[in-house]
Amino acid sequence: MSGPADSIEIQNVVASTGIGQELDLEALADDLPGADFNPDNFPGLVYRTQEPKAAALIFRSGKIVCTGAKSIDDVHEALGIIFDKLRDLSIPVDEEPEITVQNIVSSADLGHNLNLNALAIGLGLEDVEYEPEQFPGLVYRMDEPKVVILLFGSGKIVITGGKQTDDAETAVEEIVERIDALGLLG
Repeated sequence: MSGPADSIEIQNVVASTGIGQELDLEALADDLPGADFNPDNFPGLVYRTQEPKAAALIFRSGKIVCTGAKSIDDVHEALGIIFDKLRDLSIPVDEEPEITVQNIVSSADLGHNLNLNALAIGLGLEDVEYEPEQFPGLVYRMDEPKVVILLFGSGKIVITGGKQTDDAETAVEEIVERIDALGLLG
């Protein structure tokens, strides 16, 4: 039998790394085909990989943020491509720079409509933000795992703030248990 945890899909993985030295982004923009650099709009250079699909935000400090990847493996692969491109331009990059996952955004479907008004009260006002005039979802801050869950009346949810792929699964199991204990599931 498939449950809400089976419907989890990673939507975005954000990770950071660095090459430990300053970069000349103007020169890099000229030397890296397809790079976007418009310092009036954004201080970093944007370089997109197609396979896997991701975007790297490369900053003058040598820090790099990878976003848009659909898995942690894709982050490592996309950053590997970028490290190789930098090495090809004679920019020294360590063999295995440390990559830190900052955020994993996942979505899931609880399979039932939710009464968000009742949930806002039942889950405890200290962990909940629900202002339907401002935003149609209920924002629930979970302590363990430390994630934020957006719950919508349709039963669809978004889990953000995870650092590992199992955070979403743990969060879904936990929220289903809490909603069910309140008698508000289905």
